Amino acid sequence: MPNDITAAISTVRKQTTVPLGIHTHNDGELAVANTLAAVNVGVTQVQGTINGYGERCGNANLCSIIPALKLKMGIDCVTDEQLVKLTEVSHYVSEVANLIPDAFSPYVGSSAFSHKAGLHVSGLAKWAESYQHIDPDRVGNKPRVLVSELSGKENIIYKAKELGLDLRAKGKETQKLLEQVKLLESRGFQYENAEASFELLIHRAKPDYQPPFELVDFMVVVKKRRRPPTQESLEEMLSEAMVKVRVGNEVMHTVAEGNGPVNALDEALRKALLRFYPQLAQVKLVDYKVRILEESVGTGSQVRVLIESSDGVDEWRTVGSSTNIIEASWLALADSLEYWLIKQKTGNPLTK
Repeated sequence: MPNDITAAISTVRKQTTVPLGIHTHNDGELAVANTLAAVNVGVTQVQGTINGYGERCGNANLCSIIPALKLKMGIDCVTDEQLVKLTEVSHYVSEVANLIPDAFSPYVGSSAFSHKAGLHVSGLAKWAESYQHIDPDRVGNKPRVLVSELSGKENIIYKAKELGLDLRAKGKETQKLLEQVKLLESRGFQYENAEASFELLIHRAKPDYQPPFELVDFMVVVKKRRRPPTQESLEEMLSEAMVKVRVGNEVMHTVAEGNGPVNALDEALRKALLRFYPQLAQVKLVDYKVRILEESVGTGSQVRVLIESSDGVDEWRTVGSSTNIIEASWLALADSLEYWLIKQKTGNPLTK
């Protein structure tokens, strides 16, 4: 415990003038706390690792120790310029280690300065320090406003402003959008990690919005078929999708096969759209997640699909929800392509 560390180091310091250091592990979730306690009683050398990577539960996390020393304890261990790179360094090391960055890591995680409740966002808009223990810019991070069932108008307005879109606090458009978000979240949608889908909601709420394409209908067929007897397996699964989409005044009807129903839908949709938007060839689906929302209902439960897409430079996430996993996938997939096409048209930076 930290008080044991303090007592031990205080005793040792009475016996020697040699500078002391500390090397802690996180078996009790106390590596950072014990390190800072040690510095408080005279330790001058600290050992740790970026993101706390290490054996068992990890080493002391330097991404928490460094800003705590400099910003909380007034110890000038790094320059301001170095501190600003902390979040970038954290993510770089995660990439090199081939590990997913911890969104909930203090100081450098994507959720470290996130705000969900309407009261928080209202306070944040008036006084940034009201719900943030430090200025996130100092460690190279940034505040993040989430839109959820706990949101108020301030969340919608703040988020829209963050995305370069103007909404008024007392406007009918804002109230309508808030009601729509809460309705959709009651049906399984969630926009905390699907900001691209939320931005589309804002665009669609505008009376003059013209989508780059519109779904007419789609159909997916999955069946087993026999393969030639020379193959190792005599049967394989076949997925085929038929999609009708409208671009302007023209309706495109395309059919494509895929290695699964979602891939078949993706291929059929692209086949229809590439004629009008050849640049869509850059967009790839890089992650696909399915979450069961009502376990007690079994196979009839509501599902949420989260899709992450990339054009090789930027990444964005979209969401779909339905009791039909194919429909949920379609909603997330269509949002992904529509979002990218809008960004190409407006020139706005893509949501990270």
